[in-house]
Amino acid sequence: MFYYVVRGIANFILRIFFKIEVTGKENVPAEGRFVLCANHASNWDPVFISIAFPRKISWMAKKELFKSKVLAYLLKKLGAFPVDRDGSDISAIKNALRVLKGDNILGIFPEGTRVSGFDIENAKSGVALLATKSKSLIIPVNIDSSYKLFNKVKITIGKPSDFLSIDGHANDYKEISVNILRTIYDLKRV
Repeated sequence: MFYYVVRGIANFILRIFFKIEVTGKENVPAEGRFVLCANHASNWDPVFISIAFPRKISWMAKKELFKSKVLAYLLKKLGAFPVDRDGSDISAIKNALRVLKGDNILGIFPEGTRVSGFDIENAKSGVALLATKSKSLIIPVNIDSSYKLFNKVKITIGKPSDFLSIDGHANDYKEISVNILRTIYDLKRV
């Protein structure tokens, strides 16, 4: 309930200050688990994407955001959980798999941090690992904006992809993640 109230308020306020355009909503399954993968250029990205999706998204968020007790409390109430981007974070992996096992949406940025554009070296293998281990679809999302007030924020939601046939070798995970990242950035041209 809290998530939807906050999302509604954010939606109302942000639509005053930005021209939000969403395409591909028909690609979002009404139920079932999936991993939402998006490019990441601004701290605003999870907020814009969350207001564009009809279902609740549980975001993996950098652990530094959880240092403030107030912000940590709010993020947890919104379904976000911390991830240590510098190493293997078993706790974050377990939390992510728990979200997916509950047939929910996991939001993740495959690049692991904010970047200005496509670079295959930025693809992290964790997204492929989570999708294959949980037998989840992946939905690519591209967000394109200058993030300046009164400018357009274009959110393009791609078609779900199925990677369930992958055996699960580390090299496969990296290759899948590169393909996911490429798909995300290809949506910008749609």
